[in-house]
Amino acid sequence: MFAGEKIFIRPFTPRDVEARLQLQLENRHFFEMYSMARNSDYYTVEGQRKLIEEYDEKCKKDLEYNFGIFTTADKKLIGTISLFQVVRGSLQSAFIGYFIDKENNGKGYATEAIKLIVEFAFTNLHLHRIEAGVMPHNIGSIRVLEKSGFHKEGIAMKNVKINGKWEDHQVLAIINPND
Repeated sequence: MFAGEKIFIRPFTPRDVEARLQLQLENRHFFEMYSMARNSDYYTVEGQRKLIEEYDEKCKKDLEYNFGIFTTADKKLIGTISLFQVVRGSLQSAFIGYFIDKENNGKGYATEAIKLIVEFAFTNLHLHRIEAGVMPHNIGSIRVLEKSGFHKEGIAMKNVKINGKWEDHQVLAIINPND
């Protein structure tokens, strides 16, 4: 567990299945505006249970790290954050992805969670670079990343297919200051 002032992040465990499902169901339309559409199995208890098991396996293989974002006050799950496509060797890099419950957007939770996972990535995983891709019209997310120390690098044209359409993404990155 990694704690900040308002939130903490920790890996998902089997006891998080119901909370994850609730978060995804309540925010389905909101999350899918910025990410790929999910199949119907994703929105079931069994689908979430299987996903958490997959997260654990990927973590053990140093491929991906998935965390829940929980409020410090009431320990409620309000979002997810992950490092994925971890590459070792001469790159030592990963991508970051995150979602915050629609009702909790704009409260500083994402910025705090990003700072915590970046610290984990640089200190515990010894990564050199973390990259993010954000649709250019998602100004709030770009601002959050910049407040967290990420810098803009350019536009990846037609980079990710979202809701059947290839979308451009603003590429942002942060470099480990200790390298």
